[in-house]
Amino acid sequence: MGKKRSSIDLGSLRGEEGTTAGGRDEAIYRNLYAAIVENHLEPGTKLPEDMLAEAFGTSRTSIRKVLQRLAYEHLVDIRMNRGATVAQPTVKEARDVFAARRIVECGVMAQVVARATPAKLDALRDIVRREHEAEARGDRREALYLSGEFHIALSRMSENEAITEILTSLVSRSSLVIATHGMPMAGSCRHSEHDEVLDLIAAGDAESVRSWVERHLLGVERSVVLVEEDPAALDLRAVLDAVARRHRHEC
Repeated sequence: MGKKRSSIDLGSLRGEEGTTAGGRDEAIYRNLYAAIVENHLEPGTKLPEDMLAEAFGTSRTSIRKVLQRLAYEHLVDIRMNRGATVAQPTVKEARDVFAARRIVECGVMAQVVARATPAKLDALRDIVRREHEAEARGDRREALYLSGEFHIALSRMSENEAITEILTSLVSRSSLVIATHGMPMAGSCRHSEHDEVLDLIAAGDAESVRSWVERHLLGVERSVVLVEEDPAALDLRAVLDAVARRHRHEC
């Protein structure tokens, strides 16, 4: 049997490791990860193994391993007899993610301020510039992605790889929270606010930076619609009665 051909170009994601089976699985993982985190795939989107295997030119076994890895990272839901879908965070999960981000990001800011350099701050200002451009043209997807990238790059200045790894996961899950519960342009950070924290870092004011991060993240959380409707709360009798009354008045 000939080797399956992929209908998706993995070249830019694969790199040199793509010549091995493990490298190909990694490239597929990164492709799906990017599609989910950048909101190209909406929460709840079905991810059929057979279709993905055909698209990537690989086996369903390889696809299953990738989906299980994404499920471990809370980006995909896998349910028995229903397959895999892009995760849809509950309100409880959403609040937990934002609470965890406040703990992690506020806690690392002293290290960020201590290790900040003009070159690192310039790199962050470039992200803010691109974020501003995305907002100006109404590109919500790009603005949200760059907002997350800013926060990850900010934590990376601490040179604490463990913290950056944790925050990268939380930012990825935040993108799904915003896609699930947010309104248009909700959840994206105003680029002017990001300029503010860079000025505080440049001034070496660690406590003001920590306070800014806490207020900023609370503001982002409040901009997202964290309301979960309870289907059980529907009073079917009352709904039908109201409809009947309206129709009687119309007759």
